[in-house]
Amino acid sequence: MKNWQKLLTASVACSALFLTCEPAQAAYSLNPEVRMATPALLTAAQIGVLEYENPAFNFKNLADKDAIVVLSFGTTYTENRAKTIEATVKDIQAAHPGVKVVTAFTSHIVIDRIAEKEGITYPTPEQALEQLQSEGYSRVALVSLDVIPGMEYEYQKTVFHNYKENFKKMTFATSLMYWQGQEEQADDVEDFIKALFTEIKKPAKNSAVLLLAHGTPHTSNAYYSVIQSKLDEMGYKNVYVYTVEGWPSLETVIPKLKANKIKNVTLVPIMMVAGDHANNDMAGDEDDSHKTILTNEGFKVSANVRGLGENKAIRALYVKHADEAWEKLQAR
Repeated sequence: MKNWQKLLTASVACSALFLTCEPAQAAYSLNPEVRMATPALLTAAQIGVLEYENPAFNFKNLADKDAIVVLSFGTTYTENRAKTIEATVKDIQAAHPGVKVVTAFTSHIVIDRIAEKEGITYPTPEQALEQLQSEGYSRVALVSLDVIPGMEYEYQKTVFHNYKENFKKMTFATSLMYWQGQEEQADDVEDFIKALFTEIKKPAKNSAVLLLAHGTPHTSNAYYSVIQSKLDEMGYKNVYVYTVEGWPSLETVIPKLKANKIKNVTLVPIMMVAGDHANNDMAGDEDDSHKTILTNEGFKVSANVRGLGENKAIRALYVKHADEAWEKLQAR
């Protein structure tokens, strides 16, 4: 990441906050006239991998003892959890041998159900950090397994801000898709699409692939439009993004399928885990499942019920994001 500490959220903020835009540095630098940057301005400028180094004297003299905490919503699907979340954590651990890596789930309901059904207790992000602090860990890299920076990512980011002063240093990685190639940064959306299609085929003639996302009330729901636009730009014809709890919906896509004379449809979830939404809402046999609705509309439907975490190329992208947070943690 180049000068991420200096980035601001929009060019509008440049004029409003007396900033000078410097595209050559892939960042927005504070104008020299801004002599006393307020805490709010400094916080707003933190885009990308977050970093906090504790200025307190007692922390400066504290020995470095580092850990990684991998944050996920979690799932009660035991087998799918092993193939996706646990497989990704193992890859992150393999990339950082000898480092303590902890898995934490953000869903309290999932945590409770796993504990009751399997006798396994996953900590919340807060519990994981409190435990690490009690064990003497002084520096922590937080890694998100979120697909887009939506509501769950905001929760994780809030945990970062709430707990960062308890440690000597803390960093927080970006979600799977974050940057869109702007300001000379990586194009996470393009990288995601390339990785996704290492394990699924482009649609043949009279066929289409429907990518099922979760959807969110958060403004990051706009990422789905970005994904669709990038798919079109990259030449992935008759590949459509839709959501189970947002926009675009299946009803948005069906008219496009008919207009393009599509006969065969393959359903593919773009969620970390193939859980309830993928198995039931998408590929179930109920009257209101996507497979049934499309079948009743005259399409021949198949479903590829695999979570993103089962894709080796996708896991490699998560490892890359984890590495970025780790490198920030190690930087002097």
